Amino acid sequence: MAKKVTIQQIADYLGVSKYVVSKALSGKRGVSADTRKKVIEAASQLGYFAQKTNKAPSIQLQETKLPVKKGEKEIVLVLMTNVRFQTRESTYWGAIVDGISEALEKIKLGMVLLTENNVESLIKVLNLEGFIGVITVGLVESSLLVEVHKMGLPLVMIDYEDPLIPCDMIFNNNFDSSFQLANHLIGLGHKHIQFVGDIHYSRSFYDRWSGLRSSIEENGIKAVFDPDLISIDFFDLEKQFSDWLGKCSKEDLPTAFVCANDVIAVGVISILKKNGIHVPNDVSVTGFDNKEITFNMKPTVSTVHVEKENLGKRAVEVLLRRMREQDAPFEKILMSGSLILRESTAPPRDKKNQ
Repeated sequence: MAKKVTIQQIADYLGVSKYVVSKALSGKRGVSADTRKKVIEAASQLGYFAQKTNKAPSIQLQETKLPVKKGEKEIVLVLMTNVRFQTRESTYWGAIVDGISEALEKIKLGMVLLTENNVESLIKVLNLEGFIGVITVGLVESSLLVEVHKMGLPLVMIDYEDPLIPCDMIFNNNFDSSFQLANHLIGLGHKHIQFVGDIHYSRSFYDRWSGLRSSIEENGIKAVFDPDLISIDFFDLEKQFSDWLGKCSKEDLPTAFVCANDVIAVGVISILKKNGIHVPNDVSVTGFDNKEITFNMKPTVSTVHVEKENLGKRAVEVLLRRMREQDAPFEKILMSGSLILRESTAPPRDKKNQ
C-alpha cells in the first residue's frame, strides 16, 4: 500500500516550508502565483490529489450528502485567472476567495486555487482524482469554462456568466444598488449625471450603468450619456478622462459622476482636483464596491458596499446544493448591496447657491 503523501513531503520536494505549501494549496495570501503553480504541479506529480485518506474526513457526509466515496480526498477547485486585476492580493477578488476558503474549511473540504489562464494547466489539474466541484471567480475565458463543463463537475460562477455554459451563478445585485444610488443623487437635486466606465468591460459594469439609466428615466429626467465616458478605458483613465475634461467648460460639467467602481472614482476625483474642480462643492462623485481606498482619502467616497466574502460563502452553499440536487434548475442569485454615503456627495452647485 502506497504511503500517504503529506504536505511536508511536497515541501521537501520543492525545498520550501510546509507553511508555503499549505498556503498555496488552500489559496491563502502570501504566496506568489509562480510558487503556487509549482506547488500544485509538485502535488500532482507526487499523487497528493489522487490519494485516499486513511480515515473518513470529518465532514458530516450524512448532512451534506456529497456524491463522493467515503474516504476520498474532497477538494474544490477555485478558478480565478490572473486577468483584469483578479489577484489573490486584490481587496475585492481576494475577499471573495477568503469567503470561499472560510466556508470550505468550516465543513472540512479542501481547496486548490488555480490562477493560470491557459487550458493546458487546467486540464492537468482537472484530470486528477479528488475534485468534487469547481467555483470560478470573475472573468474566465470560454475555452477554460468549456473544459470544466466537459468534466461534468458541479460548477458555480461568481460575478461572471458565459452564454455557452449552463450553471449556477452569483452576482451582487448591481442594477438595484446603482438604481438606489441614483435615486439618492436625484433626491439631492442632481439632474445632470454621467456614468464613468466602459459599460462593455463586464456584466457588472453594464448592470451598474443600466440601474443608473433606469432611475434617471423613471424620475422623468432625460438620460443622455457621453459616449466617451461610457467607453472609457479602465487602464487609460488618467489620459482619457483628462482629455475629456479639457474639452468641457466648468459650466457644462455634470453635477455628479457615477463611477463603475471605486478605483475609477478615486481616479476621477484626483483628476478633478488637479484641474481645480472640488468634490463635492463643484461636483459629486460616487464609486462602487466599498474598497479601503474609499475611506482612506479626502474626501471619503460615497459608494456601494458589496458583500464580497459572503459572495464566496454563498457560492459554496450553492455548490453543495448542486451536488445534492443535480437535476434542479440552475439559479442566478443576486445578493443585495448597501449604500455607504460619505463626503464625496452633496446637493448640486445650483441648489447650494439657492
